[in-house]
Amino acid sequence: MNAESTDRAARTSVRPESALPYVVPLDHPSAGIAEVGGKGASLARLAWAGLPVPPGFQVTTAAYRAFVGRDGRQDQILAAVSGLRADEPARCEEAAQKIGRLFAEGVVPAEVAEPVERAYASLDDGNLPVAVRSSATSEDLPGMSFAGQQDTYLNIRGRDAVLDAVRRCWGSLWTARAVAYRIRQGIPADEVALAVVVQELVPAESAGVMFTVDPTTGDRAYVHVNGTWGLGEALVGGQVTPDSLLIDRDTFAVAHRETGDKSVRTVRTEQGTHEEPVPPHLRHAPVLDDEQAGELARLGVDVEDLYGCPMDVEWARHDGRFFLVQARPVTGLPATTGEEWNDSLRGDYLWTSGNLGEAIPDVMTPCTWSLISIFMADTMALSAVGEHRLSGNIGGRFYLNLSVAAASAQAFGMSKLFYSSIPEIFGRIPAGVTIPLLPLSRWRLVGSVLGEVVPFYRRLRTYQKNFQALIADAPARFERVTAAIGAADTRAALAKVWTAEGEPYLRDTSRMLAAGSRMDGNALATIGARVRRAAGEGDANALLTGLHTAGGELASLGPLVGLAQVRRGQLDRDTYVRQWGHRGPHEFEVSAPRPAEDPGWLDHELTAMAGNREDATDLLARQHRAREAAWERVQARLRPREVAALRRRVDRAAHAARAREAARSEVIRAFWAMRIFVQRAGELTGRGDDLFFCDVHEICRVLDGDDAPLAAVPARRTAYDRYRALPAYPTLIRGAFDPARWAADPNRRIDLYDATADHAPAADTVTGHAGSAGVVEGIARVVAGPEDGEQLRPGEILVTSVTNIGWTPLFPRAAAVVTDVGAPLSHAAIVARELGIPAVVGTGNATIRLRSGDRIRVDGGHGTVDVLEAAAR
Repeated sequence: MNAESTDRAARTSVRPESALPYVVPLDHPSAGIAEVGGKGASLARLAWAGLPVPPGFQVTTAAYRAFVGRDGRQDQILAAVSGLRADEPARCEEAAQKIGRLFAEGVVPAEVAEPVERAYASLDDGNLPVAVRSSATSEDLPGMSFAGQQDTYLNIRGRDAVLDAVRRCWGSLWTARAVAYRIRQGIPADEVALAVVVQELVPAESAGVMFTVDPTTGDRAYVHVNGTWGLGEALVGGQVTPDSLLIDRDTFAVAHRETGDKSVRTVRTEQGTHEEPVPPHLRHAPVLDDEQAGELARLGVDVEDLYGCPMDVEWARHDGRFFLVQARPVTGLPATTGEEWNDSLRGDYLWTSGNLGEAIPDVMTPCTWSLISIFMADTMALSAVGEHRLSGNIGGRFYLNLSVAAASAQAFGMSKLFYSSIPEIFGRIPAGVTIPLLPLSRWRLVGSVLGEVVPFYRRLRTYQKNFQALIADAPARFERVTAAIGAADTRAALAKVWTAEGEPYLRDTSRMLAAGSRMDGNALATIGARVRRAAGEGDANALLTGLHTAGGELASLGPLVGLAQVRRGQLDRDTYVRQWGHRGPHEFEVSAPRPAEDPGWLDHELTAMAGNREDATDLLARQHRAREAAWERVQARLRPREVAALRRRVDRAAHAARAREAARSEVIRAFWAMRIFVQRAGELTGRGDDLFFCDVHEICRVLDGDDAPLAAVPARRTAYDRYRALPAYPTLIRGAFDPARWAADPNRRIDLYDATADHAPAADTVTGHAGSAGVVEGIARVVAGPEDGEQLRPGEILVTSVTNIGWTPLFPRAAAVVTDVGAPLSHAAIVARELGIPAVVGTGNATIRLRSGDRIRVDGGHGTVDVLEAAAR
């Protein structure tokens, strides 16, 4: 329900004043805005719904009208405000003072005073401390904000004091501020009235406010809670820095907290309330722990569900219980900009797009993201630690949560190994950037990790044992699954294909990749350092090649080697397309066509490679000679036993790399099958490519006849287009990241965004990882994407943000490769080493510091790039 419909529902609940007496119970079912004002109607609604509201009663607007109807007070009030303008503060103040005297000197009629006294006496023994709050008929309505414009009195005791507080609340309807605001809003003076809410005063140990929406951005991912010690008046008055928490509205876990300096608190006294210093042990202590914050957030979401719109809720806590003391719709929200895909808002984590993010470089459609979520759940040993997820979607792009990975390593005392492997796998982390740890105890970490890791490794052993058979059958399984998809001629039949064949196929290939990536333990992650220690930097580069040899093929080089074989007549065209037509630069994105879907694709690739001086076969042969020469030098320096041990380690790493790449190729083939499934679903439902903007489970719902998920498609298309228009985001992101704001910053860094700290601007020099050894001087060519590969001329140096297998056909044309993103185990580094092409990867700034036409020197062995002569600007 939107704000307009909520407003309409509130107004249609209005009943004639004569239908209610001067005093009603707090939860009176017919208490509408006209009878008990906005605050009173809201509290009645909360109480009637069973939400925790302090007990009390309401003095209706009929009582107010009975008071102002005596002795000509209403006529005097209207005369005092007649002709006033909101921009005349002096005249508004003069009128307010005149009206204030009418209320101060007036006597509450007996027919009003007596039911008030009886209701107060019924709360307890007639001396219960209460809160007396104004409730105007024009406040707490959607689209209007009268918060704080009428008075509230706390810790009121005794019948006379309660009546006096009621009368003073009535008078607060006519303060200069309230009069001016109503004039600006166009509310006629003769239509307003005031009710009064009298409630038991909760002797709060803590209190605060809660928003079920970010009031500045309109984002609904989190419930926003502020809290302080005491009654909360110090918070409202701005006298303390409260605790601030963000609670995930899906899991009710605390995503972020800042504990404030709460120097004073409001407490109850015999005379009313006063401020006192917060005891030292509480001043910097959190007001709510995680469990309590989650409980409060659930109440907030319950209130929002009751009203059907974002809510501003005031809360108090006493003796282990929460109480809701006020709730009003949030006003002034910014216009909605549609969906937001941003897991960086879930907490303080360090995210990286290195490694897997290189394979998934595009903004993802919702369908692709849902399939990748399934893929990740079966490929990784754990998908989350508690409520903290391993993979995330930030502005539509894939990121991995290093904080979760670090926590799992920490749980088992493997932090040293984890941190030492980061540069090889994900790339270097700049100085001064830390990985924030999860706010979980070690025992909770261990329990959470064990719950996922143990069954994962049990399953892994089965897939490793059957790995070769699974890989051999995978292409035929693709044919079987896609044939079943094509044969499905009804929605119901296709839904059954997904359940029986499609999803199991995707999960099995994902588990194959998990098995292949863990062949021979962590040999692939550690081999680089081992070889450099044994053979030295000079020969290590050559010794680490040979992944694509007679001993086995490296699937990521397969398309390139296959092109050379087709060109030489060693492989027929149909076989090539069947083997490699599923691989390309956008191979995970299911809305993107596969290369094999383009009849002219192979001819285009063959034409493009015609100008290369050497093809992949030539380059591999040259690198084979370099590798053999390096082994001869190693044999001359090391003892035979040491050489044999080194060969075994290199062979194990090569075996692991081939297994990983073979399984990854079959995962991509499975993603092609997923594309075919979505296309078939679009045909059978008549919704075409709309289904790429539904997740796969929503697609199944549509196939079952439920079209509700399709309502979100327009907003998702808008979000997708909005994110695609932005440049690729930084490799590392810490904290809350706004993609649009970052893109608009002329000083943005493309290697790092850190919301928690300031860092120096990107360096003027270009340095990175030693991806592949060799020194080359030549002309730089900055290429945005593989579709622009024709810009790269033979012998030029390829400079780009990130590469994947779709870039591989360009490598033989390049004299060297330089990337912003990458690590020694990234695609660019592995392929460049195999082909003997110098490469510097993971520079973080190459595409902003280098320009096409610059003459540069690339030293792949030391990871440096020097500008020898800048191109004319």
